Amino acid sequence: MKRLLLIGIGAGHPDHLTLQAVKAIGATDVFFIVDKGEVKHELVQLRLDMIAEHGRAPYRIAEARDPERDRDAAAYTAAVDDWRSRRGRAVEALIRDELADGETGAFLVWGDPGVYDSTLAIVEEILQRGEVVFDYEVVPGISSVAALTAAHRTSLTQVGRPVHLTTGRRLAADGPTADDVVVMLDAHCSFAGLDDYAIHWGAYLGTEDELLVSGRVAEVGERIKEVRAEARARKGWIMDTYLLRRLSPRPEQA
Repeated sequence: MKRLLLIGIGAGHPDHLTLQAVKAIGATDVFFIVDKGEVKHELVQLRLDMIAEHGRAPYRIAEARDPERDRDAAAYTAAVDDWRSRRGRAVEALIRDELADGETGAFLVWGDPGVYDSTLAIVEEILQRGEVVFDYEVVPGISSVAALTAAHRTSLTQVGRPVHLTTGRRLAADGPTADDVVVMLDAHCSFAGLDDYAIHWGAYLGTEDELLVSGRVAEVGERIKEVRAEARARKGWIMDTYLLRRLSPRPEQA
């Protein structure tokens, strides 16, 4: 039986690797890399550095190119589903062609495999098709949410108050749905105008390029927009996360 590991490697800092992740990397025969192209090559390089430090020879590295995604499509969900399906076929080919029975293969997953990442869903889709048979295990990692709250020295939860994890797209459509809202990858800065909230924002969390801004949305919102735009223009990509916290909780939760 082929064995697959989905290893959470943290939000960017090499020391975000847990002892469980280090042991899993050391037990891997084949590392699978899905390359997102030259712009995000540093994300691949970080994985390669971790493999070089913690992998146990002899091991192999098998790569596939990540399919392009139509980010301007009017039907967003359909576009994501199409991209995920094509990516799934590329991943399936790697497992089928590069991993032998009795070997262990691994994907090093940014952050935590269970938080805002498609790898787990893709693996389940491959198994449901039944064309490739394998067993798999998930190794949790430090998510960008955990890295964000640690960097800002704040807690994710507050007594008696729920936390909603969402995306920038959903925040723009639905507005904040709780007193505490975590937002992932908000390309359009949908926090604008939420002046009854404070914001803890971070980008490239855990890396040498880490950026942090905190304060009332009314006071720091424009600064975040400027910092985000400059960073994205300079690096060609950006991954950011932020926590919105209502300044005065709703009466029923006060």
